Amino acid sequence: MTYKIAFFDIDGTLLDEEKQIPQDTIEAIRELQANGVEAVIATGRAPYFFAPIAEKLGIDSYVSLNGAYVQYKGKPIYKRPIPRASLESFVSHADKHGHKLVFEGHAAFYANTEDHPHMLDSVKSLRVDLPGYDPDFWKSEDVYQVFLHCTEEEEHLYEGAVPELRLIRWHKTAMDVLNSDGSKALGIEALLKELGIASEEAIAFGDGLNDKEMLEAVGLGVAMGNSHEELKPFANYITTHVSEGGIRNGLRYAGLIK
Repeated sequence: MTYKIAFFDIDGTLLDEEKQIPQDTIEAIRELQANGVEAVIATGRAPYFFAPIAEKLGIDSYVSLNGAYVQYKGKPIYKRPIPRASLESFVSHADKHGHKLVFEGHAAFYANTEDHPHMLDSVKSLRVDLPGYDPDFWKSEDVYQVFLHCTEEEEHLYEGAVPELRLIRWHKTAMDVLNSDGSKALGIEALLKELGIASEEAIAFGDGLNDKEMLEAVGLGVAMGNSHEELKPFANYITTHVSEGGIRNGLRYAGLIK
């Protein structure tokens, strides 16, 4: 199979534990692009969380916010915000349990707390600026994803609370909140349709629980060697650790670089 496009998760896939891009990953992506294969970021992050990463890699297309906001070469092609009624129900439920939230638009993000330790801990782990403070941001702007700040022991409080939303843990004190059928796969499907590329002609790299649908939605799903153990059964191939040439080795396996 000749693959025409490659999708890359960020944290644990393009970035190592220190939130740095390994040099061999940079070189592998450049070689991939030089060979005429489209490189696209596919991440749970919002666009303002990865702009420097995309610039460094020369990537200008992305599937962001777990598939809810997609852009191709500067042009938005797919938007799927969380319905306001669902947000209202979720905000009320979280408030009842004293859990703080961060609301992510496509161009900015705001929290309903300024200094809660769970929020500070999770957002700082991304090595990005802290959100602004606006508890009512969700009332007037499109929100594509929410950070819920709770511990694993508190997750049960949200089971079935707002059925039209789903939660995916990405930090010990934070979970992504998105539409119940939302995933990177939906954003990838929209982009592939826009470009006229079949899913079998796509390859994807990931390492986290929010990458399951993505790896199944393409012709070749590659899990990093450092992937969450629950992700690996969804992959067609398991490459090496992100810090041990994982991207380069995966692209070589796919026959896309030397």
